[in-house]
Amino acid sequence: MSSDENGKSTATSASSSSSSDPAAAAAATGKKRKYKVIIIGAGMAGLSSANHLIKNGCSDFAILEARGRVGGRIIGIDMGSQKVELGANWIHGVLGNPMFELAMQHGLISIINIPKPHKVVAASEDGKQVPFQVLQEIYEAYVCFLRRCEEYFLCQYLPPPDIHSVGEHINLEAELYLNNVDDYKDKHLKKLIFECLLKRETCITGCHSMDEIDLLELGSYTELQGGNIVLPSGYSSILKPLCDTLPKENIILSCPVRTIHWKRKGRVSSGNNSSDTILEEDEDDIDSDDSDKTVTEVPIGDNPTTSDNVDDSFKHCTSNVQIECENGTIFEADHVICSIPLGVLKKHGQTMFVPSLPQYKLESIDSLLYGTVDKIFLEYDRPFLNAKVSEIMFLWEHIDPEPNVDEEEYLKSNWYKKIYSFSKVSDTLLLGWISGREAEYMERISHEVVAEKCTEILRKFLKDPFIPKPKRCVCTSWSKQPYSCGSYTAIAVGSSQDDIDNIAQPLYSSPHQSKPSVLFAGEHTHSNFYSTVHGAYLSGRTAAQILLTPDSPQEIVMESDTSDLSSWIQGIALE
Repeated sequence: MSSDENGKSTATSASSSSSSDPAAAAAATGKKRKYKVIIIGAGMAGLSSANHLIKNGCSDFAILEARGRVGGRIIGIDMGSQKVELGANWIHGVLGNPMFELAMQHGLISIINIPKPHKVVAASEDGKQVPFQVLQEIYEAYVCFLRRCEEYFLCQYLPPPDIHSVGEHINLEAELYLNNVDDYKDKHLKKLIFECLLKRETCITGCHSMDEIDLLELGSYTELQGGNIVLPSGYSSILKPLCDTLPKENIILSCPVRTIHWKRKGRVSSGNNSSDTILEEDEDDIDSDDSDKTVTEVPIGDNPTTSDNVDDSFKHCTSNVQIECENGTIFEADHVICSIPLGVLKKHGQTMFVPSLPQYKLESIDSLLYGTVDKIFLEYDRPFLNAKVSEIMFLWEHIDPEPNVDEEEYLKSNWYKKIYSFSKVSDTLLLGWISGREAEYMERISHEVVAEKCTEILRKFLKDPFIPKPKRCVCTSWSKQPYSCGSYTAIAVGSSQDDIDNIAQPLYSSPHQSKPSVLFAGEHTHSNFYSTVHGAYLSGRTAAQILLTPDSPQEIVMESDTSDLSSWIQGIALE
């Protein structure tokens, strides 16, 4: 991972510069510190929010980005003559996908797309290749099992007893399928293919094991039609048209946020009385008919707060939100769009917000899964795979951890068995995927060790002791990165779409506030397109639109020369 992704966490203790007077630190830089809107994070959600604001005439905003670059989990690097993507790889679907539309608009997609020949070879640990017909048979059965899992959400019927996860359901279906296979070797081989496909699915879904993924919620993800599209210049090329429309001075890089202070009408309990009273709010005002919001509709949280919990500087602040950065700089805003990834919210969400986030939101953040998916790129001086082969799948023998061996010891000996395949990016560049705890372990070892182990794997499965070592090995480290803490969102067993909706719920400072003080965006806030770039893009645009929408509906006055109803109807024209 590039060096600009390293750094301190977004919610660690203040650096020495923050111990000095924050106001003095802000004044010393001479830059603007008060905005109508502050966007936290310059990933796709943040850039989308900023673009929507600027297109609608609002330029009074700033983007605070912790990294020294924009893009978040979208980043490309050069490997030889090839550009590779360390993060987002594909545009998932064409119809209704704003990323596809954006790429088309800016000429990033070639209209003439000649598909490359795709030949997949599967081999067992003894180097024997599986007949293609067997591989195709099991793959088609597996896809059928996966579609049946999605139907539980779409059709609202109940699964078999004690089956709660996608992994459990597919394993049950596979077991029933394999019961009809009489030959032991044939049955064992087909079982290994099912297991390999489940490892592949963990990289698609973003989890350690498909046993973690809620069966009833799998179908909540909406798949757009059109397949996966690769941009010829790499996914990261889509960042340029988004950034070109934004004033450079509105993007503040290398500015990690430590604390988000947001104003909230505090609640205090009077004596032993359990009823809460909203501070600084007249009782008559609460029952007023002037607002369409009621006290119960405002997510003001479960933890009581008083004005004593707020810094003196913020108590007298006229803005709704005050943001303190790690370098001690203070920003003020009427509204904040928080596009901090779910992984960072999981790690720092309880301490980053003052007052703390409502309990329902914290519980949903905890409930959802935010897994790790990493890539391994191997670059060679010369090609060695058969020119017709595009991917080699590894059918590892399954080994359960021994009872007395701790997880770290098990991972040390077996982490590489989570790599389910290597595919060709080019004739001299291979790409492997790894997920879950094995991916997190890989992030802790050197690239040299990874390269050596991958060479062993390729020599073993291809039965070729002369396969060269790569001249370069690049591994991603999304779990270790302090501003991502993982890869993307999945719905874990026991969680649901409701948890995504809970996180997306904006926060209001008072029951009568027309626009929220804190809004949330990011792939983890889109209940149908979670885990995708287009989900992040749409969530950012939605958050910006909430702030742009007029406080009250605009009144439309229609005039008619006559009382004739038909002529009045004819006078209504759609623009």
